[in-house]
Amino acid sequence: MKFISAGTLKSRLQAAFPEREFIMRSQGQVRFIRISSRMQKVAAGTCAALLGAWCVSMGAVAVSQFSATSDHALLRLREAKVATAESRVQQYRDNLDGTVDDLARRQKFIETVVEAHIGDLPDDKQAGETVTDSASEAAETVKKVSAAVPEAGKLAGVEAEQLAFVERLTRYADRRAASAAQAIRKLGLNPSAMANARGGEGGPLEKLATAADGSIDPRFQRLGQSLARMDSLENGLASIPQVSPAHVAYVSSSFGYRADPFTGGAAFHAGLDFPGPMGSPIYAAAKGRVTFVGQRQGYGNCVEISHGNGLMTRYGHLSGFNVRPGQLVDGGTRIAAMGSTGRSTGPHLHFEVRNNNRPMNPRTFLEAAHNVQQEAR
Repeated sequence: MKFISAGTLKSRLQAAFPEREFIMRSQGQVRFIRISSRMQKVAAGTCAALLGAWCVSMGAVAVSQFSATSDHALLRLREAKVATAESRVQQYRDNLDGTVDDLARRQKFIETVVEAHIGDLPDDKQAGETVTDSASEAAETVKKVSAAVPEAGKLAGVEAEQLAFVERLTRYADRRAASAAQAIRKLGLNPSAMANARGGEGGPLEKLATAADGSIDPRFQRLGQSLARMDSLENGLASIPQVSPAHVAYVSSSFGYRADPFTGGAAFHAGLDFPGPMGSPIYAAAKGRVTFVGQRQGYGNCVEISHGNGLMTRYGHLSGFNVRPGQLVDGGTRIAAMGSTGRSTGPHLHFEVRNNNRPMNPRTFLEAAHNVQQEAR
């Protein structure tokens, strides 16, 4: 840091405040007024001191006002929270019926939203269903509670409506799961294996409870199990090949035994051949994860997609790729271009469906899957 000597500072002040002489004219007379350097310095110092004192006082006032405003704002916020909580408690005390009516309206709103998204929930119980029907038991409970604690009668009624709703939702999930299982069975696959299959799972533990003591009502637990089974089976059904991998007019070679195009001898053909122009788009037959992109002996350029539950589709003789290993795709996603690489006599797609590496006839899936999906819905 550079320090300024006293002599230098004095000379700079002297240069800043030189002696000044003003000329004043008044009634034809001319007067000369001289202001010394010292007088200018005194006047400037006085002004600076007054200005500094004014700034300090105004700053103190501003800080004081801000502090008071903040305190008042925090106090108002606390008062608002206390008032809200107290008013809610008072509402429960003074108007239990009104509060119960609010809860009932909320329950109806939840039911309306759910049914708007998934359709009408079943009221009837079909043969073979194991979901409980606690309507009569709930009615008896409401009756007893109303007699013992009259002010809680409506609350017991709301609880009965919730349990009835949970049972209807469980029946809905069970019926959709049964429909999906039947559709999967029609395709020659095992629905139980799909329902029980598990991929990677994890995450923090979030315990589900419906009571203050941490327990869960068995009816809610059953609902969770039914929804999980429905979700597994419908996801499995959606992963079954159902989209034609190539938009062509016909299949040039079917699944099964045929004359080999190169040797003329009998050979087993593990898929379907879709002939078409070079570079025609190739599509994923169902949602899944791309597990292989590259060359395989006999197939040339090849893409393989895993659909879970042991299902895999293979696309061979490609001229180009549009996906990479590990990529998630949906049914109908463009994954490659038709070609004639590998053991091929011309541009076409060789398409396979394998279950635990066992080749299956793709035609069964492509012809049946669409109708099966419609039936499952």
